[in-house]
Amino acid sequence: MNLTELNKVAQAMVTPGKGILAADESSGTIKKRFDAIGVESTEDNRRDYREMLFRSKDAMSQHISGVILYDETIWQNAKDGTPLVKLIEASGAIPGIKVDEGTQALPMCPGELVTVGLDKLAERLKKYYERGARFAKWRAVIDIGSGIPSMTAISVNAHALARYAALCQATQIVPIVEPEVLMDGDHDIDRCYDVTQRVLNKTFQELRVQRVALEGMVLKPNMAVSGKKCPKQAPVAEVAEKTVRLLKACVPAAVPGIAFLSGGQSDEEATAHLDAMNRLGPLPWRLTFSYGRALQAAPQKAWSGKAENVAAGQSAFAHRARMNALASRGEWDSGLEKKAA
Repeated sequence: MNLTELNKVAQAMVTPGKGILAADESSGTIKKRFDAIGVESTEDNRRDYREMLFRSKDAMSQHISGVILYDETIWQNAKDGTPLVKLIEASGAIPGIKVDEGTQALPMCPGELVTVGLDKLAERLKKYYERGARFAKWRAVIDIGSGIPSMTAISVNAHALARYAALCQATQIVPIVEPEVLMDGDHDIDRCYDVTQRVLNKTFQELRVQRVALEGMVLKPNMAVSGKKCPKQAPVAEVAEKTVRLLKACVPAAVPGIAFLSGGQSDEEATAHLDAMNRLGPLPWRLTFSYGRALQAAPQKAWSGKAENVAAGQSAFAHRARMNALASRGEWDSGLEKKAA
């Protein structure tokens, strides 16, 4: 393992003013997104949609540091025969790959899940590296509910995340470590804070046990937010203050950067929260975004599967990417949203 090279890629992924586009929706998820805009989820349509994003010159070259791909996408070629990974590289962004294989019910833990996909991962990573992937992503899913999460679910998922991260680094691939505490449910922000703290502490404990080099990884956590069904939604300033406090308590300074997931927040909420955190003064790591839906909902709607809407889709994508890039520097202002609208 060459740690200098891994660190270089990790630093590039969290370049100030840039963030990561999560374009790694599974076939089931992208079908839901396409159903919402009345587009059939065929291999060609999925390719055309993602090609539109990767060819968005302004967004990709100025505001996107890396793109997380799904297995189907990393092997696809654009309409003109250019591999999609080459389009990403040409824009100056880094291709990455989602390597987990989804979740299964966790035995003896009703209502809880464990992420699978470690079998044969070493061989898969080698192939992805040859194809151009320089980072990977694995998502653990922790739900908050009555009596959950159990310590079992937290431990098992943290162990798998660390195993995956070690395998990545052994293949010279930077792991994005994503322990997501879901915002579904009616819990308040303090309950989210407590659970996330337990999850992050256990995750870093496992990463150390399995000798993962913290300088060669990127963390992709949830923010401390109220559950979607909680009658009292925490305001932006509280989300920012509690999330930063939580990260300072749990995340070693050796980690180059933290790229947040949006986790079901609205486009503007995700941007406002990131901006408020970056205004809280000097932090030990760079804070940026690794958004899927919060970067793509607007371009999907503008495009709606029609070739004549490609420019509109790209302009919607460029706008969201720019708003989040400003937020990653603490320079966003909600007035900028209204101007564009």
